[in-house]
Amino acid sequence: MPHPKKTANAEKQRKFRERQKAAGKKLVRGYITPKAMDNYKELSEKTGWTDSEMLSNALRITFAAYKNGQIPLLNKWLLEQDQKQQRKDELAKKKALKSASSESDS
Repeated sequence: MPHPKKTANAEKQRKFRERQKAAGKKLVRGYITPKAMDNYKELSEKTGWTDSEMLSNALRITFAAYKNGQIPLLNKWLLEQDQKQQRKDELAKKKALKSASSESDS
């Protein structure tokens, strides 16, 4: 016989999913990159959006950009930001190596 608390919790979850579905909502799941996670954290802190609000707004904003022909511009901006970060990381790595080698020479 199943544990009563587990059964009650499963029933609550099922009812919650049914209410969400009845409200026209769809469950979307996926994994994000570390860069996207950094973006998520910053947006979450500044907006206070829940995960659902974050995803819904991201999709709606992306759709608006698509409808207005802005996707190439935004992709270019993201690529430039990634390249800037990569250069910054490479400089930091070189400084760390230089610092470590100068310490070992002493």
